[in-house]
Amino acid sequence: MNQRDVVFPPGRQALYERNRYSPAIRSNGFLFVSGQVGSREDGSPEPELEAQVRTAFNNLNAILGAAGGSFDDVVDVTVFMVDPQATFERIWKVVPEFWGSAPHPTITAVGVTWLYGFQFEIKVIAKLPETASR
Repeated sequence: MNQRDVVFPPGRQALYERNRYSPAIRSNGFLFVSGQVGSREDGSPEPELEAQVRTAFNNLNAILGAAGGSFDDVVDVTVFMVDPQATFERIWKVVPEFWGSAPHPTITAVGVTWLYGFQFEIKVIAKLPETASR
């Protein structure tokens, strides 16, 4: 098996090691990013939904940046929302702050009952720029 090319965002490696997963894996010009939640540096959730969504995107952007990319390189998005009927509109008011302009990436939105104390999670696949690919 090949060694995984793990990408860590600055300052959060201990959190990922403690939880035993990689934040992102670079492979064949793509970046596969684990689900990002609105966690503070210590791993605890932001208490307010909109702040949680912003923090999740900021955590995602830190990983994309560490790999040499940005949200503009994202081709596929999966979002998970606890109680989407009650939270979708509030979440979707925050998303344009980070989403960029059209054409937008593909998206799958999934309603879930539990996210380890969080209300929103986003995972993506990005096609990295040639200068960032290995």
